[in-house]
Amino acid sequence: MRPTILLYRFSKTDFTKLAKQLLPMKLRIKQVNPMDYGKPIGVFAGIKELEPVEIEEAPVKELSDPMLVFCGLGNSQLDLVLSAIRRSGIGPVPYKAILTPSNQTWNAHKLLEELKQEHAKMQQI
Repeated sequence: MRPTILLYRFSKTDFTKLAKQLLPMKLRIKQVNPMDYGKPIGVFAGIKELEPVEIEEAPVKELSDPMLVFCGLGNSQLDLVLSAIRRSGIGPVPYKAILTPSNQTWNAHKLLEELKQEHAKMQQI
């Protein structure tokens, strides 16, 4: 899998700012179209075993918040990417995930819901 960063619900301005910071790293950057939010996240990372089909219960609606999904990045790459995000000036992006075998079949709505629950639990600590 080629190292990829999936962007969900990013404005053109924020996408451009972030892309400028990430370009030297030669990562694939994909802004996922809202019409594709119901498809498995792994499809956009290039996982061939997943079929790009709509998940039945997935609503076709906009996400409430921006989200980043890191696919196939090593630890050192991830550190560099997180630093680049801070330098980009796009502001905080609280919902970030790493693609795993467990979540690669989830759609954007399910992943964001899970991230929000985890974020809320962390805020309580």
